Amino acid sequence: MPPPPLLLAALALLASAAARPGCGERASDPADECRRPMAADSATCMDLQLSSCADAAYTQTAFPNLLEQRSREAVESSPEYILLSVLHHLLEGQCNPDLRLLGCAVLAPRCEGSRVRRPCRHVCESLREACQPAFDAIDMAWPYFLDCAHYFAREEEGCYDPLEKLRGDLEAEEALPSGLPPTFIRFAHHSYAQMVRVLKRTATRCAQVAKTYSIGRSFDGKDLLVIEFSGRPGQHELMEPEVKLIGNIHGNEVVGREMLIYLAQYLCAEYLLGNPRIQRLINTTRIHLLPSMNPDGYEVAAAEGAGYNGWTSGRQNAQNLDLNRNFPDLTSEYYRLASVRGTRTDHIPIPEHYWWGKVAPETKAIMKWMRTAPFVLSASLHGGDLVVSYPFDFSKHPLEMKMFSPTPDEKMFKLLARAYADVHPMMMDRSEGRCGGNFLKQGSIINGADWYSFTGGMSDFNYLHSNCFEITVELGCVKFPPEEALYGLWLNNKESLLSFVEMVHRGIKGVVMDRFGKPVKNARILVKGIRHDVTTAPDGDYWRLLPPGSHIVIAQAPGYSKVMKRVTIPLRMRKAGRVDFILQPLGTGHKKLSHELQRTAPASRDPLGGAGLRDQPPQLDLEPLGARRQPSAGGSKPWWWSYFTSLSPHRPRWLLKY
Repeated sequence: MPPPPLLLAALALLASAAARPGCGERASDPADECRRPMAADSATCMDLQLSSCADAAYTQTAFPNLLEQRSREAVESSPEYILLSVLHHLLEGQCNPDLRLLGCAVLAPRCEGSRVRRPCRHVCESLREACQPAFDAIDMAWPYFLDCAHYFAREEEGCYDPLEKLRGDLEAEEALPSGLPPTFIRFAHHSYAQMVRVLKRTATRCAQVAKTYSIGRSFDGKDLLVIEFSGRPGQHELMEPEVKLIGNIHGNEVVGREMLIYLAQYLCAEYLLGNPRIQRLINTTRIHLLPSMNPDGYEVAAAEGAGYNGWTSGRQNAQNLDLNRNFPDLTSEYYRLASVRGTRTDHIPIPEHYWWGKVAPETKAIMKWMRTAPFVLSASLHGGDLVVSYPFDFSKHPLEMKMFSPTPDEKMFKLLARAYADVHPMMMDRSEGRCGGNFLKQGSIINGADWYSFTGGMSDFNYLHSNCFEITVELGCVKFPPEEALYGLWLNNKESLLSFVEMVHRGIKGVVMDRFGKPVKNARILVKGIRHDVTTAPDGDYWRLLPPGSHIVIAQAPGYSKVMKRVTIPLRMRKAGRVDFILQPLGTGHKKLSHELQRTAPASRDPLGGAGLRDQPPQLDLEPLGARRQPSAGGSKPWWWSYFTSLSPHRPRWLLKY
């Protein structure tokens, strides 16, 4: 799709600037070695006045810079500087603002005490390793002026970290008020920096059962930070189910964000205090909390303040995308497949055409995250009403805006929704005039499409693309409540959150292995009467959420005979029943046919790095997104090059890889 007008204007300026021959271009000739610039021993420091570098960790620079550009005006008109200003658009938010700050360290080097300091080589090398796939995805060469060996220095040479400011504000410890115990929870709104500090402090306090990690970056470069609780944080344990809770997908719906920040502190505190329920939950479950999926939108909403925020201000991400409309529409494909007898309607691959649209980096981060852990259960926390909804969110008749559209797991989804709603005091309040009173007759739960139909939702995508069952929880009618309301909201939702997470232990779990005890990954677990299969994880373990009753469960995998077992699920369960399967190999004739079918089946390329065929396991070495923008086999120029060539005869050829 064409870039936005602001990007076109910036590209025009970039194309009109003279193409710099640069070290990167000349380096393609092995006989030509570039002279490495030396830091000036004596320089005249001056104020840093480049707008794209205003958030650098320093305020003084000097000219000529490391590219021998002799003035601020020369830098501002250079293609290198203009590239920095549009790179986050070209890379769709990936590696932003890190790349821009790294480039600023070359174009406007740090000046201290009449001496120019160069940025550290190890910082450049780490960033290149992380960001090279993003450049490869759009077939763009790594910029020559970010040559780590040429423009950057070693630590022993007195280099500095140009990204230090990104981490500095977040790592500064915030002292608790005197006299308060370390388990104290502050029921207040948290800025991004405060949220990160609280989560990291909580993980440090409970280091034996908690850790933080980032699943990616927002469009404006904020880490999408997760805190995990588990008996062995950082690793999947055999048959331990994994749960994720996601808040703030809409930036102005902040209650879920705060509830998950409080929940993280509560889990840590109660674990340390010896609460048997919390200790059992953490020791048997891997819990992932992502308080803010849309930190950029939150900043917009928070700038207006609680009580003053409009209904939509800050809802979208920094690209003006609604993240809960940005996922692939697999529900339409499900309805098509469901009409064909014998066709699988689970683990539907992402269609090729999806990648031609605008996909937010936050959306990509969630999809990649789903590939790295075998999630069983999930909840997305929203605001604006008081109800729990469950898939499908898209009507089975596309023209019907309100139409009951159940999944094959309708009974299980209703149990999951009730697990949250039935212990929520406000959802059970019988007053029809209250917030959410219009859902009272349904028990404060509703099928999503029966409420209102929409495509591109995260819950439908979870169910149809993976093994994960996700519900949507609307936490209240006020999207950005005043601070004094937060403690009451926590009291209303604490038990519901715990009750919902405990539901991951309902149903059956086990291991599928061959006759030698070797795990069979990606084996299918079928339940008769429910047209939705789950698949085994790489270690052969699986989880199947099931409602009470008697079920026929079948395990099968290519090259093996089916195994069938009958299981009975009681009304109440504290832990899932264990049902293992040992698969026997088929005869050689059957094996050969199975392999032939696998080899001849049409495969579609998955830009997330997963397999094209649904019967193949997803890969955890994720390829970069943006495969739609690769050059054609005929060697034509990449998609963005035409804008440079059509706007000016001057071409920054150092952006080309060939």
